[in-house]
Amino acid sequence: MFGFFESEETKKLKSHITNLGALAKIDGHVDPSEINFIIAIGTKHGMRASEVKSLLADSSKITPQLPNNDSERFDQIYDLVEMMLADGIVDENEMDFCIHMATRLGFKKAVVGVLVRKISTGVKDGLTREEIKSDAQAFLNY
Repeated sequence: MFGFFESEETKKLKSHITNLGALAKIDGHVDPSEINFIIAIGTKHGMRASEVKSLLADSSKITPQLPNNDSERFDQIYDLVEMMLADGIVDENEMDFCIHMATRLGFKKAVVGVLVRKISTGVKDGLTREEIKSDAQAFLNY
């Protein structure tokens, strides 16, 4: 998966994994549940756990690749918010990072705070990703 001629999808996945790693590190403590969450995202997309760990250890070499459609953008911010919640403690720096990343992913600045909080609340309330995505689309108009 780490070949010289990587697909755009592979580059995006690596970028997403490193974004998740950056969020895990932002509060100064990487919880095992956060690492397990990142590994689960990687394996869900065909990476081996060892590849994910290697990528996180050497993340400075990855050039960020932003998603090019709304569904992928939502899925990435959803994963970041779910990651923020993985250790059961929401640090203000983690929340700020998620809001910053939502803006970088192309969401309108006026709604990113609401989006991150809506995803956070939905996850805590046990809603599915698709239910939260559907609800978010109603106010995002993306």
